[in-house]
Amino acid sequence: MEQTLSMNLSQKLAMTMKMQQAIQLLQMSAQELRAAVEKEYLENPVLEMDESSNGDAPKEEVRAEDISPMADYLENGQPGYFTDDRDGGMEAATPSGPTLEEELLEQVRYAFFDEEERAVATFIVGSIDERGYLIVSVEEIMRAMGASEDKVMEVLRRVQEFEPPGIGARDLQECLRIQARQRGIYEGLVAALIDRHLDEVAASRVKSIAEAEQASPEDVQLAIDILRTLDPKPGRAYGLASSHYVQPDVFVRKVDGDYVVSISERSMPKLQISTLYRDASGLDETARSYIKQRIHAASWLLRSIEQRRQTICRVMEEIVHQQRPCMEKGMQALRPMSMKQVAEAIHVHESTVSRAVANKYVELPWGVVSMRDFFSSNLGKATSEEEFIAGQVKSAMEELIRGEDAKKPLSDQKLAELLAEKGMKVSRRTVMKYREQMGYASSVKRKRY
Repeated sequence: MEQTLSMNLSQKLAMTMKMQQAIQLLQMSAQELRAAVEKEYLENPVLEMDESSNGDAPKEEVRAEDISPMADYLENGQPGYFTDDRDGGMEAATPSGPTLEEELLEQVRYAFFDEEERAVATFIVGSIDERGYLIVSVEEIMRAMGASEDKVMEVLRRVQEFEPPGIGARDLQECLRIQARQRGIYEGLVAALIDRHLDEVAASRVKSIAEAEQASPEDVQLAIDILRTLDPKPGRAYGLASSHYVQPDVFVRKVDGDYVVSISERSMPKLQISTLYRDASGLDETARSYIKQRIHAASWLLRSIEQRRQTICRVMEEIVHQQRPCMEKGMQALRPMSMKQVAEAIHVHESTVSRAVANKYVELPWGVVSMRDFFSSNLGKATSEEEFIAGQVKSAMEELIRGEDAKKPLSDQKLAELLAEKGMKVSRRTVMKYREQMGYASSVKRKRY
């Protein structure tokens, strides 16, 4: 066997931790970036809030003994520096509202004074799921609490009078019945729908219900409309985080006939490297090495945040350039555009554009949209060979559906034909897919009487 020694030259890109951090920061939303910045602020002792906007206060002389908080941090892992009342920049996260269980237990305390009844009620509350439904049987409650059936049923009846209406029901029918009774509408066709026709209501079989109840389709339709004002999942409003509001990451404003792009920096903590740790001459070698590492990490973070801001701004400026009609008229004027086109225009990789628009929203003069919405795949071609994209097709479909005769809604096939007349040649299957994505029911379920 002959052995030989050879040398090959190759190039390989190693993904360093710093590069990974920069990539992660780029694809974060404004809220995620804020959380990341706050986390780094709490973990890195050399970072401090930039309070320069409060005025030009005279700089204090930095002395070696001023570094004592760092020594405490190195020794105990407790950054006493952060307990200083000077940093008013961080606020504790606002706690979410009470959970469903907490809300119900509070009502138990005021509704039940008998010790046995309160114990049964507490057990029932603990057996209600996030939808608001009781998920154990009466028999299980009797065995667990050693209570009689009459006692359990009486307590359950009183729990079912709690807020929100419909709570503690054992199935959908009981949930709707409880709410209807509390609102005084459990009668006539509404009661009949709850007791006998929930499956038909779900399938929008109005004529079938009308025949069974010897009523007109118009009266059945009205009863269904009333029934749909009830909440089938009364517990879902509780135990959730605070309502999420879309916060724009980018703003596009029209100034003197041109569009100006700016990056949102509101509520974002302004960080800088503390002057306390720029001179560590009074510390030993271990402390100085640690401070140097933390300053280096802080500097890289600040540079990465600025690079993120510049990249997002450049991407959005190019989007504005290529989609100016969209800036003026809305998404119905959206032109075909790929991330590759934007990447080539600003001389970055396509993946950079993808990360820059991920989880980001832009506020335009006419509304707020996701930055990803500007990029769509081509669906087909019009007779003039002009490409039409998904956003345009959906916009046209929405216009057609909103303008349809409610008594004779447009079928998917009819929608496809009308789109073809507009030059948008898409199949019935594609129409059905986009209709479902837009949240519209089938023509059968959209029909009104």
